[in-house]
Amino acid sequence: MSRANQAKLDLSALRHNLAHARTLAPASRVMCVVKANGYGHGAVEVATALDPLTDALAVACIEEALELRENGITSPIMLLEGCFESEELVIAAEHNFWVMIDNQRQLEWLEQTRLPAPVTCWLKINTGMHRLGVSPGDAAAFHQRLLDNDNTHGEIVTCTHFACADELDNPMTSDQLQQFAKVTEALPGPRSAANSAGVLAWPHSHYDWIRPGYMLYGNSPLKTTHPNTTGLRPVMTLESAVISVREIETGETVGYGANWTAQRPSRIATVSIGYGDGYPRMAANGTPVLVKGKRAPLAGRVSMDMITVDVTDLDEVNIGDRVVLWGKDLPVAEIAQRADTIGYELTTRMPARTPRVIVER
Repeated sequence: MSRANQAKLDLSALRHNLAHARTLAPASRVMCVVKANGYGHGAVEVATALDPLTDALAVACIEEALELRENGITSPIMLLEGCFESEELVIAAEHNFWVMIDNQRQLEWLEQTRLPAPVTCWLKINTGMHRLGVSPGDAAAFHQRLLDNDNTHGEIVTCTHFACADELDNPMTSDQLQQFAKVTEALPGPRSAANSAGVLAWPHSHYDWIRPGYMLYGNSPLKTTHPNTTGLRPVMTLESAVISVREIETGETVGYGANWTAQRPSRIATVSIGYGDGYPRMAANGTPVLVKGKRAPLAGRVSMDMITVDVTDLDEVNIGDRVVLWGKDLPVAEIAQRADTIGYELTTRMPARTPRVIVER
């Protein structure tokens, strides 16, 4: 028998979340972001489910894009970080990969490389993130050079990326939108600004293309509640099972470092999952898990292969009982907060050791 830890995937929830994004931005085309192995869910599985329904897909680099093409994905695929060397432009032209242009070197490669066919280009404009993108003052010149380039196919999409859209009371998003609108006002072609947070909470950012990522997997990027997040359905349920149950006395400790001490006679369940399986090592004592559908607190430090849970207040708990670490009734964001991180990290760092199992197509 194999270990019980599994990341169960509900692909019907994935499609539901895409439909929700379209409902929120009905006039926009959709580019579904499946980088970082589909945010840890499995890029091929995710892209296969989205391929017939999306207008384009997006990944970080050409290796991720090639994996999708090799597995039968036919949608246009955007390289969000552009090309890292000129030879990649040839591959992009051969496989209908769209390329992001965000600096002078990438533009020169496009102008100087002989391609088998023109490529679709997006131009990223830096409006305050200061990570990628040309300066607002250079945007018009870059845009014109792309239009004049025989290696460029179709319209040029101008885009930007938000720094603080997950913080609804932060004025920076409005400032970025104002700057983006001003810079692109005289530039022909479609525009794109909305990431998941933009799709959910900043309707003025929807423009011609939206780029949902994290929300597709059923998780909210927003730091506060918002009515538009209630329509999201988690795709991943991380689960395992109880492999041992023991009684301990008041004053006895549990786990490495003995950092949890029983304040009463207690019942401790050991669960077959740990940081080697993607559960965060820094999850604090008291972090909730679901044992047989009911909350119970983590008791003791997370090990590589196991966690220990205080099940004293639950009805009878036995070896083999199902344990959910995050999913529909236990948001990954709640676990991430207890581990001083974000849900993005928890899902994207899910190792191959934890099998992805499709339970709903």
